[in-house]
Amino acid sequence: MNDTYSEITKLLEELRIKKKEEFNRKVPIGDLLTERHENARKLGFGEGTTCYDNVHIIGDVKIGKHTYIGPNVYIDGTGGLEIGDYCSIGAGVQIYTHNSLMWALTLGKEPYERMPVKIGSGVYICPNTIIAMGVTIGDQCVIGSLSLVTRSIPPRSKAWGSPARVMGTIDDYFSEKLTEPVHE
Repeated sequence: MNDTYSEITKLLEELRIKKKEEFNRKVPIGDLLTERHENARKLGFGEGTTCYDNVHIIGDVKIGKHTYIGPNVYIDGTGGLEIGDYCSIGAGVQIYTHNSLMWALTLGKEPYERMPVKIGSGVYICPNTIIAMGVTIGDQCVIGSLSLVTRSIPPRSKAWGSPARVMGTIDDYFSEKLTEPVHE
């Protein structure tokens, strides 16, 4: 057993060094042993999508092309979940398509409630955001960190808060960016 343990720890150390040299990062063991593009491919997600090994995924989840799923994300597709192309799902995001509220309050007499969630293409969801069942987030939206999204967000919106509210459009963001001086 000691020889096996020594071999495993030596291999893990070699993988840690390689990951640090190649990407300048330290990751959990699962991400040393797997590759993010391969994880997403095995799950049937779109071309170019990446998914950390420590992402928790349950149910019917469909994810498009070139989408980034960050570390420590919880994705519940038990009520159906679709995420579009070119999305960025930040670290610690939780997406729910079910809840057990009525089940708990009725001492198990009522079933779990389930409703689908749809996230459009070109959506940026900042870290530690929670998205509740039944929500649709339109294309090209930005959802701020630590938000609780309990109702649908129209396309091209910026929203944040608990509960999340629309605070403007991404057109505002682009017009601000276009008027900023270029630094060289």
